[in-house]
Amino acid sequence: MKAKVHVTLKAGVLDPQGKAIGNALHGLGFAAVKDVRQGKYIELELDERDPLKARETVERMCKSLLANTVIENYRIEVDGA
Repeated sequence: MKAKVHVTLKAGVLDPQGKAIGNALHGLGFAAVKDVRQGKYIELELDERDPLKARETVERMCKSLLANTVIENYRIEVDGA
């Protein structure tokens, strides 16, 4: 079973990498870009058939390692869930 995790910074948290991306895009002529927030995307292949168990496992992974829940939000997608 495949799980997908999208991790993004919470609103109000400074995003220097997003700012650098925005500045680079402006430098390349993409003046319409108003703001950029960057994040990370993680795909996990799980040896699990039960979508609810898979989601619970990935939830624990996010809280333990994949996301810093103080400054980041995360969203989980599980195929079959």
